[in-house]
Amino acid sequence: MIAKAHSRKSLSLLLLIGLTGAAVAEDWPQWRGPNRDGGSTETGLLKQWPEGGPKLVWKADGLGAGYSSVAVADGRIITLGDLDDGSYAIAIQESNAKPLWKTRIGGAGGHRKYPGTRSTPTIAGKQVFILNQFSDLVCLDAATGKKIWSRNLVDEFGGKMMSGWKYSESPLVDGDKVLCTPGGSDGTVLALNRNTGKKIWRTTDWTDTAGYSSIIIKTIHGKRQYIQLTGASVAGIDPDSGDILWRAARQGKTAVISTPVVEENIVFVTSGYGVGCNAFGIHKQGAKWTAKEIYANLNIANHHGGVVKRGNHVFGSSGATFRCLDIETGELAYNERSVGKGATVYADGHFYLRSEKGPVALIVATPKGLTEAGRFQQPNRSGKQTWPHPVVANGKLYLRDQDILLCYDIAAK
Repeated sequence: MIAKAHSRKSLSLLLLIGLTGAAVAEDWPQWRGPNRDGGSTETGLLKQWPEGGPKLVWKADGLGAGYSSVAVADGRIITLGDLDDGSYAIAIQESNAKPLWKTRIGGAGGHRKYPGTRSTPTIAGKQVFILNQFSDLVCLDAATGKKIWSRNLVDEFGGKMMSGWKYSESPLVDGDKVLCTPGGSDGTVLALNRNTGKKIWRTTDWTDTAGYSSIIIKTIHGKRQYIQLTGASVAGIDPDSGDILWRAARQGKTAVISTPVVEENIVFVTSGYGVGCNAFGIHKQGAKWTAKEIYANLNIANHHGGVVKRGNHVFGSSGATFRCLDIETGELAYNERSVGKGATVYADGHFYLRSEKGPVALIVATPKGLTEAGRFQQPNRSGKQTWPHPVVANGKLYLRDQDILLCYDIAAK
């Protein structure tokens, strides 16, 4: 479980008119949701979308250029984007998109063909943590945007990436620590004090360059640990010391992006560029940890949209199709067409698949098959790939596309 300070949830019961049950609303305070697994415990959402999609509540603009998604907590929506004079953290009101504050983080630009910010803010209590494309890691006051501290992972920690797409990781907050992945010869993963920005530890015995994936917390064989994926390996880290518990070699290509998922003692990772997916069995005998590859195949080669685990299966896009794979065996349950390659999240019995070319689908998927419960074309398309992951929070669906954010009402009435 992610610590309370990190996974702070805003749960409230909302009575549904005409129904005897209750809906549960939930914030989405960080990358891939409250538990970094692409899922929400929210209920009371639409089971079928009307023709043309759910109702558009509001549209916000002025969020800048880039591919960042949004974090939603305590009535605020916080994201990142490039404005004319730099990269900014930007906060708006959840109910009506009213601007609240904006704070300059660092320079704008980045990759020549795909400039702009990439990561998602992490809201933890009264603080918000931001990592921009040039490795500026900052802690801000979530209510005002006032800067509390700032560190640069390249200039101060010798950070190095596997390729030139710029830093894309979303910081992890756990108790008094904020975790990030500068990469490089001084250590792959770094833990800082969340209140001061001072170094706590660094993985000096693991020195891969950084990829584009984000750290998760899982418990394996009774041991709570951080898990991170790079372009060369995947590893489990002791939260207290930064010592490497286990590590498995796993060679990626070009850009390794998708967040790992875990089923008991199985760690599943996937990436694009022809690499595919791997599962590793994590074993412990006495004080000794080992990682053994269970399978490696091309049944899911997820580029950037992530996969979601439900039961002992993982679901997500691979190329232009939506796939379901048995995490224990690596066997493909099915390979179906929907709206195409994109990002996947899950809430209230449904998958939300956002194609990088614009369409969005509501999907009912089990290991036995897939059916669509609605789809619509995103309006106000920027013309760029819609890489930001969709977000489901408090009865709303949020879609970021460069300068704009669209808010849809998906609560059942």
